[in-house]
Amino acid sequence: MPEPLLAAHDLHKNFGLTPALGGASLTVAAGELVAVMGPSGSGKSTLLHCLAGITRPDSGRLRYRERDLTACSDAELSALRRTEFGFLFQFGQLVPELSCLENVALPLRLNGLRRRAAEARAREWLERLEVDDVAAKRPGEVSGGQGQRVGAARALITGPRAVFADEPTGALDSLNGERVMKLLTLAARETGAAVVLVTHEVRVAAYADREIVVRDGRTRDLAGAI
Repeated sequence: MPEPLLAAHDLHKNFGLTPALGGASLTVAAGELVAVMGPSGSGKSTLLHCLAGITRPDSGRLRYRERDLTACSDAELSALRRTEFGFLFQFGQLVPELSCLENVALPLRLNGLRRRAAEARAREWLERLEVDDVAAKRPGEVSGGQGQRVGAARALITGPRAVFADEPTGALDSLNGERVMKLLTLAARETGAAVVLVTHEVRVAAYADREIVVRDGRTRDLAGAI
């Protein structure tokens, strides 16, 4: 069996006296879509943030490909997030002062690509996610569903190996939520990106290859205990 793209084992994380993770484990294969489910406060978002190198666990093992993420410096983790990871959050977190086109091009610009080339690729991704008609608009001028598809384009534009999505449909109605998931899933499949998706919605988790339940900071694969 090939080595997993991401592997977390026995992760523990406390925020002050409050435990968030109490021995969580998870593996993600290249190109796999994994849904992480659980009630509010179960630790699923903390697990996602640890996997993505945003939050450091207090203990446990965490590897991305051949790298030990717990041993990486802040600069190394920042570089990984900028070049190999993509992110999509519940409210998109688009920069309100920039147009949708500029928002999608932003990761490429931060990596040093010239504006014209970055925006040409951004237009391609906006078209792919079916929101090329809002390219010139600012985030405050588009609907929630359009904004999330713009966010998905931004998450995928760098060709990441892994995309981390935290409740990407949580602020959308069912119709827009379905559209975002269909387009996100299709684009990730086409690019070969793994997706780790945090959700509490069964209809969203149904897009995944595998479902993981987090409860009281511990993980369980629905096909059996991890």
